[in-house]
Amino acid sequence: MQTLAHWDGGPGPWILFFPLIWAAVILGGVTLLRRTVWRGRGAARGAQAAEAQTPDAQSPITVLGHRFASGEIDEDEYWRRLTVLDEQFGRHATGGGRKGGTA
Repeated sequence: MQTLAHWDGGPGPWILFFPLIWAAVILGGVTLLRRTVWRGRGAARGAQAAEAQTPDAQSPITVLGHRFASGEIDEDEYWRRLTVLDEQFGRHATGGGRKGGTA
């Protein structure tokens, strides 16, 4: 009786075992890199691209800030509208929302 360990006609089916081990090692290395190193780089790039698409980018308070920054409305109009939006959306100003504060 011939077993796989004592095959007299050459290496037998065990020859396929070593390429499978190397394929598993390479696949594991690529998977590990994708989950650690490469994900950090991609997340930074993706966060910058997705930043403009977040719901906060089109919130009324953000739009108001853009209009004030571009000069469409003056400071008094900005603060009047900001007060109304703060009341409507329930946002509480924490330091940066006071008139005359530093940026």
